[in-house]
Amino acid sequence: MYRQHFGLRCAPLDKDSIELWDDGAITHLRDRFQWLLDSPGVGLLTGEPGVGKTSTLRHITSKLNPHRYQVIYTAETDFGRVDLYRALARGLGLEPSYRRADLWRDIKQRIVELAQSRQIVPVWIIDESQHLAAEFFRDLPSFLNFSQDARDLITVWLVGHPSLASMLERAQFNALHSRIQVRVHFAPVLERERFSQLIAHALNAAGCTHTLLSDSALEQLREASRGVPRQAGRILRNAMRLAVPKGLNHIPDELLQRAIEEVR
Repeated sequence: MYRQHFGLRCAPLDKDSIELWDDGAITHLRDRFQWLLDSPGVGLLTGEPGVGKTSTLRHITSKLNPHRYQVIYTAETDFGRVDLYRALARGLGLEPSYRRADLWRDIKQRIVELAQSRQIVPVWIIDESQHLAAEFFRDLPSFLNFSQDARDLITVWLVGHPSLASMLERAQFNALHSRIQVRVHFAPVLERERFSQLIAHALNAAGCTHTLLSDSALEQLREASRGVPRQAGRILRNAMRLAVPKGLNHIPDELLQRAIEEVR
């Protein structure tokens, strides 16, 4: 209803957003992502919930050549390490073996086959990696050992909250920590000017052709969302819904405050 009322083609700052705002962070991640495609290895992407990690990866991977790269996305990380490898096996088109040793062997054989016969690099993205079991982190370096560690045939991205980076610095994970080739961190958009650019881009990309928020309302939104795009989007969309029954084509400060209180 609110999209029709405001003449929007998509919801601003929502998962269906087609155009992502980039002040350099996305370009940096895209460059690092390409690096790990050219030289397979382990990447680490961290950031607070809602800053755009997953949506950015979705946009990047959607443009990959499926004849060169096979993307396997895993977000169910609260299970055991064997379940993670079973998910990888299914993503590679295998029927998972019951025993971990057989499971590893089958997966690694498939990865070698993809590299040698089809020149395909698997890209395994593990979201919410801060929930992974310690055993998985200790196992992963051994799993990534191909041809006596002489070849790297799969790219793995560990994606999670900022605590993930400090977790992997523990001594027990030294083997994995030393394998991380790329580290990228997404931060909230806290600066006023950058936040204003983010909201302006989001509204313009959604199809909004007129001024929706006053400067004071924009500052309210920045403070309430703490610069997190997902939270800013929730507040903004709620405010637009509240504006519809009032017949408003803008969002007054008091209406935005009501939207903030409801989202909280």
